Amino acid sequence: MELSFSNNTQQQALMMLTQINDAIDQLREWNNDIDCEDDYYTSSAGMQKLAASCMMIEAIGETVARIDRITQQQLLVMRPEVPWDAIVGIRNHIAHGYFNIDAGIVFDVIKNNLTQLREAIDFFINNLGPREGE
Repeated sequence: MELSFSNNTQQQALMMLTQINDAIDQLREWNNDIDCEDDYYTSSAGMQKLAASCMMIEAIGETVARIDRITQQQLLVMRPEVPWDAIVGIRNHIAHGYFNIDAGIVFDVIKNNLTQLREAIDFFINNLGPREGE
């Protein structure tokens, strides 16, 4: 992977990519006992998990958008199988949807989309990190 980012941009991107991985880990941990979208609505703890998960998904979407900006749209395009626009789009929906959050979408994202995102983020971290001898 041949990229020409400044050292500062590379370090910023690596920090943000690591934050996304940490967020993915938290989402998985918080939702490990959620088996369907209705589980969010059956208790106060479920509602708290839904709210916290929405905040974390929103943070991931915002961070993806920031990474795309600072890398001048050169990084994310290297993993076109990931729906980057949808990741930013769900962030916008959550941020501006107020009380119209669809727990089914949140559940689907957490249960079905984090693995692909994690693989892409790990790919970027491995390819942006310092090279041997540096």
